[in-house]
Amino acid sequence: MPSKIIFDQVMEGDVETITGAKSLKNKTKEGKKLKKKQLKDQEEREDIECEPPARKKKKDKLAAVDINVDEGTDMNGNSNDVTPKQKIKNTERNSEKKKQKKATAETATNRHSTPNTPVQTPIQRPSQSSEDSASDSKKELAEMPEEKEGAFYNFRISQVTINKLKARGVSYLFDIQVKTFNLIYDGENLIAQARTGTGKTFSFAIPLVEKLQKDSVEMTRGRAPKVLVLAPTRELAIQVAKDFKDISKRLAIACFYGGSSYNPQIDAIHNGIDILVGTPGRIKDHIQNHKLDLSKLKHVVLDEVDQMLDMGFAEQVEEILASSYKKDCVFNPQTLLFSATCPPWVYEVAKKYMRTGCKRVDLIGKKTQKAATTVDHLAIACHWSQRAAVIGDVIQVYSGSHGRTIVFCETKKEANELSMNASIKQNAQSLHGDIPQKQRELTLKGFRNGAFEVLVATNVAARGLDIPEVDLVVQCSPPKDVESYIHRSGRTGRAGRTGVCICFYQRKEEEQLRYVENKAGIAFRRVGVPTPNEIIKSSSKDAVRFLDFVPVTAVGYFRASAEKLIKERGAVDALAAALAHISGATSLEQRSLLSSDAGYTTMQLVCSQEMHNLGYAWRTIKEQFGEQIENHIRRMTFLKGRTGACFDVPADKVKEIQDNWKDSRRWQLTVATELPQLEENQLSNRGDRGFGSGNHGERQEGVGGRGRNFGRYSGCGNGFRNSDGNYRSSRGGHKRSFSRAFDH
Repeated sequence: MPSKIIFDQVMEGDVETITGAKSLKNKTKEGKKLKKKQLKDQEEREDIECEPPARKKKKDKLAAVDINVDEGTDMNGNSNDVTPKQKIKNTERNSEKKKQKKATAETATNRHSTPNTPVQTPIQRPSQSSEDSASDSKKELAEMPEEKEGAFYNFRISQVTINKLKARGVSYLFDIQVKTFNLIYDGENLIAQARTGTGKTFSFAIPLVEKLQKDSVEMTRGRAPKVLVLAPTRELAIQVAKDFKDISKRLAIACFYGGSSYNPQIDAIHNGIDILVGTPGRIKDHIQNHKLDLSKLKHVVLDEVDQMLDMGFAEQVEEILASSYKKDCVFNPQTLLFSATCPPWVYEVAKKYMRTGCKRVDLIGKKTQKAATTVDHLAIACHWSQRAAVIGDVIQVYSGSHGRTIVFCETKKEANELSMNASIKQNAQSLHGDIPQKQRELTLKGFRNGAFEVLVATNVAARGLDIPEVDLVVQCSPPKDVESYIHRSGRTGRAGRTGVCICFYQRKEEEQLRYVENKAGIAFRRVGVPTPNEIIKSSSKDAVRFLDFVPVTAVGYFRASAEKLIKERGAVDALAAALAHISGATSLEQRSLLSSDAGYTTMQLVCSQEMHNLGYAWRTIKEQFGEQIENHIRRMTFLKGRTGACFDVPADKVKEIQDNWKDSRRWQLTVATELPQLEENQLSNRGDRGFGSGNHGERQEGVGGRGRNFGRYSGCGNGFRNSDGNYRSSRGGHKRSFSRAFDH
């Protein structure tokens, strides 16, 4: 209301009406500038004091109203004691003083942040408007819940460590790190279990580094280590030591493992060690030679604890820790046990090393799925003789020439042979225990740096290795224990990325595959081998990407030849031939989707109603093609829901069958482009030739499982046929108790 009265006074005014109006215009401009400046200062105070933005907006509006009222009282030309310019200067001084106070407060607390104070105070730029700052605050509020929970300012992490973590691409703590940080920092004993690829190494590395750096370790020569980390494999030990080095400052970190020279390790002991990472064998050697003193240990970490406390390592671990642990002593080192798989016996054995009141963090718990949730689990049925060729096609389609693939084999010989197989077009190298340590390190380094695309390995590479951007993991056969499958499949889909794990199996390994499914809590998606169309599509994509790496200078040398080729063959044909040659996909072999056998095509016969047995399908096919067709059909199998049948025929017979077949209202026959869903619990009831020949209701033996298995053996569920063609009752025999053998 005062502004209205003032306006009336000006309109009634004196002789200086025009000058009054001009001064009014100037004052309103100054008022707007002052309003913007005040809003900026208020928003800076919001960031400093960490108050909710909604309340501040209301305060901003009230402040703006007060400014307008003050300006209204001055519109007559009467000057107040403080001009708008002076007000702006005062507010700038006040904001600068508050910033200086905030900065001194941060340095006084040694750059350590608490849950109530943010680590970094965002500074409002002069060019930013209040609208921009409002949009920024909305972005902050729109952060994902896990990012908010894992924000660095929620934990006792120094700014130096935060900067090093950001350099590693870590912008917030992951779930396992959030749950364990305070427990480890406060000195609690801990057993932690989380899925592969969730950041378990940083879970213990960050709080231990922060503790040591805060306690200001004395840099005396020959000092004994304060932290000991034991790992089951050399490669994992090297990786853990690197993770410690990446986030620490002024700490001496050493890595001891077998296969490397003793002299550098002895030099490190003489110089003094703060954090020691290693494998049990080499550390035990140094202790027996009286070179290493572990009596001053404050923290002990057993990484991949289930393998560390297994029969092979338990005695070595006990000997190593004997000098640091006293029975029922309160001053025993803090003990931390980490793994993705913790069988019940681990908790019993671990009690030896743990103080009373041990904490347990289990991010898997009783959840059904133990394997990584970011991995797609596929299974391909393939005979061992066809496996190498099919693996080459699988790598081409699922990873390509520009992705990374790890192939796991059961034996060292198998790894060597597969890495040199011509079916794998990408560069491949092997990694296993017989390879010298120096070469193993070079191989892993080359794979990480992208020097080659395929790593063929035994279980050496299965535990803990964090190799970035692995697109595909291939397992040549179902592993004998579920823990191996979980760790192997966990080499892909790490740190929030997605990945694919493909497990090859033979028909006789179907039960083993189901056991892995049940125990790991996953469901394998059965897929067929890559089709020629998929291989061509993937190969052409790779070939086009290769063209991007050709230097521009090299293109000029081939321009004349290219023009000549286009004239002779045409642009499209010439380029298509060039791409085919670059990709290497010049000759493609048709394979069965059911068995991966070369030279066979899978066809599906769909029925409009449910079939009681496969005799309906056989009768229909013979009505159109005659009895002789029986010799060309292999592995006839029910489709899911018994709504049809799926079978293999020789690739050279496909066109003949398609030409002579006539669809009806009930039956439709097509070539399968992908493996259709099959009826469960029937795969073990098929022989090698499936339902190739034999009489109805009769059992044929010694012919590789031939015979259609109608009559008393069809659909009764009492027996199944093994690989030699004989029938055996499913109520007895070792196949029924196969899964029980794993429980002992």
